[in-house]
Amino acid sequence: MRHQEPSVSWDEARELAHKTGQDNRARPASMDLAHCVGLTLAHDVAAEFAVPHYASSAMDGWAIAGAPPWELALPGTALSPGHATPVVTGGLIPAGTEAVLRSEYGEMESVAEQTLLHRLQDVPATEPPPGRHIRPAGEEAVAGEQIIAAGTKLTPAHIAIAAVCGHDQLPVYPRPSAALLLTGDEVVTSGVPAPGQVRDTFGPTLPAIIHVLGGEASSSRRLPDDFEATRRAILECGGDVVVTTGGTGHSRADHLRRVLAELQAEVLAPSIRMRPGHPALMARLADGRTLIGLPGNPLAAMMALLTLGGPLLAGMTGRQLPDTGRVAAGARFAPLDGRDRLIPYAMTGVGAVPAGHVGSAMMRGLANADGVIVVPPEGAAVGQELRTLPLPW
Repeated sequence: MRHQEPSVSWDEARELAHKTGQDNRARPASMDLAHCVGLTLAHDVAAEFAVPHYASSAMDGWAIAGAPPWELALPGTALSPGHATPVVTGGLIPAGTEAVLRSEYGEMESVAEQTLLHRLQDVPATEPPPGRHIRPAGEEAVAGEQIIAAGTKLTPAHIAIAAVCGHDQLPVYPRPSAALLLTGDEVVTSGVPAPGQVRDTFGPTLPAIIHVLGGEASSSRRLPDDFEATRRAILECGGDVVVTTGGTGHSRADHLRRVLAELQAEVLAPSIRMRPGHPALMARLADGRTLIGLPGNPLAAMMALLTLGGPLLAGMTGRQLPDTGRVAAGARFAPLDGRDRLIPYAMTGVGAVPAGHVGSAMMRGLANADGVIVVPPEGAAVGQELRTLPLPW
């Protein structure tokens, strides 16, 4: 640990994590469309051709030219005035077409050796007006037009329009890999814990949360509360990001800070002026990987992961610092000496109020919360606008 910095504010921690992520941005890669959902687009994407690339029908019916009655022309031939030809939705509009008459608006009649199309008597004589039910070429996009901007987190709808516009692959930022190191001699992974033991909260949940934040858990390893085991695991675990749980305090049983000093890591955020989650830290390891140390209490760890992990992964994948929302306080919040408070909240008719069970070791409140409010150190009055940290799930 080359130097020690003072605690950072909650806003500073988020900005620092995002900047650290930008400094370690993943290299873009071209991936098949089927694998791009949830990833961030690295470069603007344009239409390879006009969409639609031909004039097409928006309805089942007949392409028509001139006034009725219309003589049916051979499919695929250009229309001259007084002629029509059947078309289906999405079908090619023949040259010379003036409009499309919907199938329910017309009827055909055989006269001698001709087949004529008539407009039904109860259909207005103005139907169809010129251009009706014709999708002109390039209506959705012209060739070369930008259809998706760089920095977009891709949804199935983005994949659909990329395919429509001629793309088989997209340039995206791959998900950074996260190696998880879970500490705690008192933690059990199944069954009913005995007195002095606690159930594992992080093993089943951290991979899922990291995934929705933009990363991918590459490994998960459980460690004893031991200096050498922690040191060796950090050196060997790989990953673009290392996420540890527990051991971030300063007691004799907490080893992470001493391990980082031994490894000559640069501590970027020694702690954060927030509650819960104050002991969380972020460091740059000697090999360039970023380490996020989460406190051992579950809610504190989740608040720290949203504070540091979300912005870090956003920066690494070319996204902006996640926005905060706004909501009115539905209760009074007392001041808290220099620390922001992150409180899972429930919405009521008067505004946001703390959800039940929001102690630093509790998860029940977060499970039922509408989001997380950020209460400034000076507190807040009823009706005051507060920032919110949207939940990523």
